[in-house]
Amino acid sequence: LNFEGTLTTASRNRNRSNYSFLFRADPSYVSVLTDNSVEFVTLENNHVLDMGEDGYAQTKQVLADAGVGYACTTEPALFTLYGVNVAILAYQTFDGAYETLYTQVPEDIASMKEQGAQLVICAFHWGDELDYYPNDKQQKMAKIAIDGGADLVVGHHSHRINPIEIYNGKYIVYSLGNFVFAGNNKPSDMSTFIFQIKFNVKDGEVTTPDGFIIIPARISSNTSYNDFAITPYTKYENIESVLTVLKKNGEHLDNPVDEYPLSWGN
Repeated sequence: LNFEGTLTTASRNRNRSNYSFLFRADPSYVSVLTDNSVEFVTLENNHVLDMGEDGYAQTKQVLADAGVGYACTTEPALFTLYGVNVAILAYQTFDGAYETLYTQVPEDIASMKEQGAQLVICAFHWGDELDYYPNDKQQKMAKIAIDGGADLVVGHHSHRINPIEIYNGKYIVYSLGNFVFAGNNKPSDMSTFIFQIKFNVKDGEVTTPDGFIIIPARISSNTSYNDFAITPYTKYENIESVLTVLKKNGEHLDNPVDEYPLSWGN
C-alpha cells in the first residue's frame, strides 16, 4: 500500500502554494490503517512533502508508533515474515530520477540481499496520471529491477489500473490503481483491483511465484460518490470490464500475462 499523504499537525509546505491538492490528516487517523489490518506502507510519492520535511518526519514517527512499517528510498525495509527475510524498496521517478535509478536500484537490491533478504519487492511511484498502461521508461525500469534480483515489482501514481507483465518468471504490476482515495468525491473511474501473489521458498531461496489472482473492485460502496469503502465487484459485467481494460492495454507490453485469474485453483 502506497501512503500518499501525511499524518501530521505541521503547516503546509510553502514551496507548494501552487499545488491543486495538498494532503494532510490528523495523526489520530493512523487508526484507519491499524483498524483495517494495514501493516506496511511505502512513502515514495509526490505528496509526502505536502507539509514539508517536518510533516514528513512526523508522519514516519506516527506510523512507527502505531506499529505500521514503512519504506522510502533512503530507508528500505527488511523484516521477517513467516520465517522469510523480506525486503521492500520504494522509489519515485519524477524530476529526471530514472537515469540515477537505473543504476541505483540493482545496487540497492544487491545490498539487501547481502543483508540477508530472501524476497525482494520493489515499489515505484511512476508514470503519468490517468494513464492505463506504462510508458517506455517504466517498462525499462521494471525489467532492470527484475534483472537486478527483484522478485516482484509493483507500481502506482496513475490512479488507473494498468496491465500485468511477466518477465523472466517474475510479475510486474505496473499500477494498482486506487484503493482508498480521498482526493476526489467522485473519480471518473472508480474501478480497481486487489493483487494477491504466492511465493515459494525452498532451501532459503525464493523460487518461481506460485501464480497470482486479482480481485476486481470499486473504490466505493456507492456508485454515486466516493465513500472510501473498497467493494469487490460481484456483477459479471463489472468484472469483465476490469478484465477487458487490463487485457486491451496489455497490448502495450512485451510480455503481458495471458490471463487474470480471479480465484486460487482456477
